[in-house]
Amino acid sequence: MRLRCAVLDDFQQVATEVADWSVVADDVEVVAFDRHIDDEDDLVAALADFDIVVTLRERVPFPASLIARLPRLKLIVASGMRNSVIDYAAAEAHGVTVCGTASSSTPPVELTWALLLGLARGVVEESNALRSGGPWQSTVGADLHGRRLGLLGLGKIGGRVAQVGLAFGMHVSAWSQNLTRERADEVGVGLAGSKEELLANSDFVSVHLALGDRTRGLLGPAELALLKPTAYLINTSRAAIVDQDALLDALRAGRIAGAAVDVFDVEPLPAGHPMRSASRLLATPHLGYVSRANYATYYGQAVEDIRAYLDGAPVRRLP
Repeated sequence: MRLRCAVLDDFQQVATEVADWSVVADDVEVVAFDRHIDDEDDLVAALADFDIVVTLRERVPFPASLIARLPRLKLIVASGMRNSVIDYAAAEAHGVTVCGTASSSTPPVELTWALLLGLARGVVEESNALRSGGPWQSTVGADLHGRRLGLLGLGKIGGRVAQVGLAFGMHVSAWSQNLTRERADEVGVGLAGSKEELLANSDFVSVHLALGDRTRGLLGPAELALLKPTAYLINTSRAAIVDQDALLDALRAGRIAGAAVDVFDVEPLPAGHPMRSASRLLATPHLGYVSRANYATYYGQAVEDIRAYLDGAPVRRLP
């Protein structure tokens, strides 16, 4: 009798196309879900008959309460090698193995620049006007060359974002609580003396920090008030780093020129949420990791994880 594998949040219905599942086909029946399930009772009902779950990023939490209600569950495969919404202790207590996959930093770097450029040149507004018979040119684009790009975080993603900014001829500076002069020099950017200095002096601010106790709510009303009225904020990292209500207030009041976000406190974003209609906001539905190559890695390695588990030698175990 074959095991059953649920693939969650396969919104584009490509999970079984971008990877070769034939290597587990004799042992595993794969069922993909193309709609998000966020209620725990609904998840229990949907997953009760599955032995394996493949979950996309941190979209679906697996707390102890859910794991305890899925006695048939044997293996969770999470895309990426870091997942903060799985209760690993509960998984171990219930005999559930948890494995991960690799994840490329390239797609979020590229999306960051898509959003920044879209903001700077009013791409969405001008495109919508052109397609709907609106005015021919209604915005004046913001220049990048010679302007300052401030990066909150200079890790793998932030460092690559910095390199693109330098290629555009921008002045790039960075700050984080652990950032050293050596790291800033390695990337070739300036080291801001403080978070406040970076915010006050930057024309574009882009967030590239991991979410933790020290970064949650890092940009609140006081911090956003430091931004120039001509400045733009881009967040492709984690929603909770930026106070969402404070950001909406700043946008409504016109205290900053605009913002672009790819991450939200609640995902998928509910219908009618103010982030869906806020002025001066360019918003995308968490596309940072969504690329064909990254999906091929996620699901290709998910298949490898499943095969290795079936063979009694799990790989890429988390945490």
